[in-house]
Amino acid sequence: MHCVFSTKDRLDLIRNPDELWRYVAVLAHAKNIHVLAAGGTADHLHLLILLPQTITLAKAMQELKANTSRWLRETSRTFQWQEGYGGFSVSQSQRATVTEYIANQSVHHQSKSFEQEFTAMLQRSGIPYDPRFVFG
Repeated sequence: MHCVFSTKDRLDLIRNPDELWRYVAVLAHAKNIHVLAAGGTADHLHLLILLPQTITLAKAMQELKANTSRWLRETSRTFQWQEGYGGFSVSQSQRATVTEYIANQSVHHQSKSFEQEFTAMLQRSGIPYDPRFVFG
């Protein structure tokens, strides 16, 4: 699964993104979730994960967002994730492409905002959405 979620109001609240990606990988491993790739920018996170059959995507996101939020509040009292997340299934044949996409987030976002990126992902996946409600 390719999971995407942002900080509340897409504020640049992730002060050390590389440290967060490492923390997420360790946290996920403890929950038996395998992180294939983690990345993003100061305002959002991308994860490519393998879920065990015993955990739902909703439960995995709840666990990862709650625990990373607590951890991030140690350095930023105002930290919050947005409500919700995007979850996109990824076939085995597309894993390398998605991994590379996640690794190149800083370059990608020099020309495209998170909002543009996320709505493009919804459109490519054929997911209907109302822009008034996607970003809260």
